[in-house]
Amino acid sequence: MTAGHFLFGQIDKNATKETKNLYNNLKTISKQHILFGHQHALEYGHGWSNETDRSDVKSVVGSHPAVVGIDFSGFSGQSKEKIEKEKERLKKNVVNTYERGGITTVAWHFNNPASGGGFYWKDSVSVASMSLIKEGGSHHEQYKEILKTIADFAHSVKAKDGALAPMIFRPYHEFDGDWFWWGKKYTSREDFIAVWQFTVSYLKDTLGVHNFIYAFSPDNRFNSEEEYLERYPGDVFVDLFGMDDYGDFGRDGKYDLESGVKKLKIFSDIAIKKKKLAAFTETGLESIPNANWWTGTLLKALKSQNLELAYVLVWRNDSVSPTHYYAPFPGNLSVPDFIKFYNYPYVWFENDLNNIYQKNFKLR
Repeated sequence: MTAGHFLFGQIDKNATKETKNLYNNLKTISKQHILFGHQHALEYGHGWSNETDRSDVKSVVGSHPAVVGIDFSGFSGQSKEKIEKEKERLKKNVVNTYERGGITTVAWHFNNPASGGGFYWKDSVSVASMSLIKEGGSHHEQYKEILKTIADFAHSVKAKDGALAPMIFRPYHEFDGDWFWWGKKYTSREDFIAVWQFTVSYLKDTLGVHNFIYAFSPDNRFNSEEEYLERYPGDVFVDLFGMDDYGDFGRDGKYDLESGVKKLKIFSDIAIKKKKLAAFTETGLESIPNANWWTGTLLKALKSQNLELAYVLVWRNDSVSPTHYYAPFPGNLSVPDFIKFYNYPYVWFENDLNNIYQKNFKLR
């Protein structure tokens, strides 16, 4: 294997065959299609929670999203008993999604391990902890324990066919912002890269996690390839390039599609060049006040500039809040347009996936 070959493609050479197949098949899909994803789609939705095989998206179009988002936020900062309960709950979600033929992506709203506070800077007792959890830091051993919890979960998601369900793991997202304790304002470039590299190496090489695809996703505070890659930990530590961008796609009534598409193009091109994956890892319009947002804004952006994106994921539908939702539900204003979006051949949902974890996967 040449050094050049090692630098490109999937970083875990010992990845399970299902994870390798998923990686390769997502690359194939991205050339002609895009998968639709929704955060917390099967855990809860608008006005409901914990119902078997239910999602707001399925209630509208008859199919679950192709990509289902979960979160490792409950894997630290609470009692062992609560953590075990959370692992069990999420395990069912991940295994069920795999067995249906869908894909799981994992966000990590990581409660500040040094302060005992939350994941937002303002709730984390304002402790800049990336320098504390890196190798040699005061909380490094504690960080290793937290990673072991994640590894234990990764080893537990065994399906009926005996395979471990692959997951797209997206740690330290939106790191270029200042709202999380790992944000750029509170973390040097060197410390961010050191923690990222340790995290991937420790999970993969020490703890033997081989069913992760690793995603790197800043928010939208970049305007060039150089700015996008400012905190990039290197080709052997990243599988997928992403971006979270609400600001250019209608947040607070502001639309700047030209800017949004430019940013999508920047990291889509990086992924093409490096033979890796790209995805629009988070977006959406809260409360969807624009009835034609799905085809008039989102689809329009995705279909421009020859982008090669594996999936686009919109944020969650809260079970209690009447206004905090990003995907339609029965009776929602944007349902007719979402059905058009669903029927558009370029966009795929879970029902469109066939053998995504097999080598013999073919585009239909």
